[in-house]
Amino acid sequence: MEMLELSKSFWNGKRVFVTGHTGFKGGWLALWLSKMGARVFGYALDPDSCPSLFDVSRLSEHLSGHFIQDIRDTEALDRAIRIAAPEIVFHLAAQPLVRVSYVSPVDTYAVNVMGTVNLLDAVRRNGDVGAVVVVTTDKCYDNQEWIWPYRETDRLGGHDPYASSKSCSELVVNAYRDSFLGHAGIHIASARAGNVIGGGDWAKDRLVPDILRAHEAGEIVSIRFPRALRPWQHVLEPLAGYLLLARSLIDQGPANSEAWNFGPHDVDTRSVEWVVDYLCSKLSGLSWQMDAYQQPHESSILKLDSAKAHDRLGWSPHWDLAKALDKTLEWHQAWRLGEDMALVTLDQIECYLADGPGI
Repeated sequence: MEMLELSKSFWNGKRVFVTGHTGFKGGWLALWLSKMGARVFGYALDPDSCPSLFDVSRLSEHLSGHFIQDIRDTEALDRAIRIAAPEIVFHLAAQPLVRVSYVSPVDTYAVNVMGTVNLLDAVRRNGDVGAVVVVTTDKCYDNQEWIWPYRETDRLGGHDPYASSKSCSELVVNAYRDSFLGHAGIHIASARAGNVIGGGDWAKDRLVPDILRAHEAGEIVSIRFPRALRPWQHVLEPLAGYLLLARSLIDQGPANSEAWNFGPHDVDTRSVEWVVDYLCSKLSGLSWQMDAYQQPHESSILKLDSAKAHDRLGWSPHWDLAKALDKTLEWHQAWRLGEDMALVTLDQIECYLADGPGI
């Protein structure tokens, strides 16, 4: 409790701008910040799924400001930044899906690259922002399909438009840090995480939401790449890292203005098949089969080295993959039963904090 109260004392009253707050990760982050007393201003498009975490948790009731606008609209974004006058900015607005990027590559680059440019340019022109955390992805690395986890110093790349767009946004962060923001005393860092799971995710072409939809429909789950290895983690894990990182940028300034990985312990880099089999053991009647259709390229193995975050931020995962999946199922069941999902979500945050040191 002592560390939890210390965390609240830092965030209480802080003016925080969150892009992408109507999405899965952004919604959890906005609720967590609100719980700690921050004045949260959200900027995003309408939720892209129905139902959505934003709607079922009544997130708008927890916000100090709520802008339904496009990150590509520079005038609207500039106006929102001026109104919010944030001290800290979290940038999560994105086109987040690999398969969608094959269908809509131009939109993917426009949102993920130019959206980042637009935000950083608005930040440098307006207000007294002290820290910016730009969320990219673990897929921003030039994946060599090797067994070693990627470190922040490894080469950026991207086979598909989504991964490529996120590596480009990393370069945008570096350029704005060196050319503008650093000189203005605005400390900026990028955060790389991926394959997050948790309640409130209804996106298409994501493994756990697809499984839950199939189970509810009484259908067999079609799996594209059962042997693919991914660094799975509950959504609260990287969000804890983002919060710690933002605080370190305020407290320590340029020392931490760089890229950061937030991934699970190595043992929780599991195959898709492991995740599916675990959920099949928990959900009565669920079964799976190989997807018979030809699929676009996806990496077969991806691991992250998060030693820097462990050593310099004091961050470490609290929940193993089995518990992360159990918590996801608990959240989904509560929603099915018509419970108050804002309270359920906040209760899971409390449970997470109780299982490890506060932030």
